[in-house]
Amino acid sequence: MFHASRRSFLSAVAATGVALTLAACGGSAEGGTGSGGDAGGSGDGGAIRVGYSQLGAESGWRTANTESVKANLTAENGFDLTFVDAQQKQENQIKALRDFVAQDVDVIAFSPVVETGWDDVLQEIKDAGIPVVLVDRTVDTTVEDPYVTHIGSDFKAEGTKAGEWVKANAADAKIFELQGTLGSGAQVDREEGFDAVVGSQVVGKASGNFTRAEGRTATEAALQAYPETTLIFTHNDDMGLGAVEAIEAAGKTPGTDIQIVSVDAVRDGLQALVDKKFNYVVECNPAFGDQLAELIKKVAAGEDVPKETVVEETAFDQTITQAEVDARPY
Repeated sequence: MFHASRRSFLSAVAATGVALTLAACGGSAEGGTGSGGDAGGSGDGGAIRVGYSQLGAESGWRTANTESVKANLTAENGFDLTFVDAQQKQENQIKALRDFVAQDVDVIAFSPVVETGWDDVLQEIKDAGIPVVLVDRTVDTTVEDPYVTHIGSDFKAEGTKAGEWVKANAADAKIFELQGTLGSGAQVDREEGFDAVVGSQVVGKASGNFTRAEGRTATEAALQAYPETTLIFTHNDDMGLGAVEAIEAAGKTPGTDIQIVSVDAVRDGLQALVDKKFNYVVECNPAFGDQLAELIKKVAAGEDVPKETVVEETAFDQTITQAEVDARPY
């Protein structure tokens, strides 16, 4: 049974002919709801019932993103939120999405752990008439018009920005690329953007799965396999901090003997810049829960929304001050 808001949404989609585009950018497992909203959602004045599947808590960035989402999708702001942490497992996310369909929520939002493997569940959601908002990462699917809108970072632009810094400041560097979860939108697009600028300088690649521990392990192996490495491009700060530990354990100085260029700009990553252990950090802003909330309200009301909303971001070098780091909210 379709909610009135969904009928409005589907009518809007049919009228505008929205086409699929694929753009690129915690805690323990949990599920819960806010204050009860009636099943009619925003269409009849009740709270908007949102099912949200977060991919996990693999990094400081992800934790900050979760906090921003929860701080904005509140009962006070007109939402009845069911939040589920998938613990970085696609099968957990698929189960959560199917549960949301069974609960007949008004809007489903999720951050996909990888890009592929969503065809069946996305078709089920579409058949149920529930609009989907993709958050942070994107999907690669054969389902026609599987989501209404995507909000997040331009991952390819982040990789490009990192590559341009290397080209300008370390033109002869021998680069090891410390990649995120293989097959994720962030990994695929950051690699593409970076390699388009300085790919010929990359001597080796390996995944650290966006975690500090695996970043250290991958870097330890890389220092043995690629001893010529003079720069590491890491797809997030947590892996970069693991790389710092591995470099120091090998008797080298991070930031000097081996430069580190990272993406994220969480507080710990920026602290590494102040400490001269990182050389350059491209921001991937996690704190866009307020923008997400406004998008979901419009989607639930059947209003037109942009297919893509790109979060504003910047970049930092070693001129950053301790005061700037201390003022960082995440």
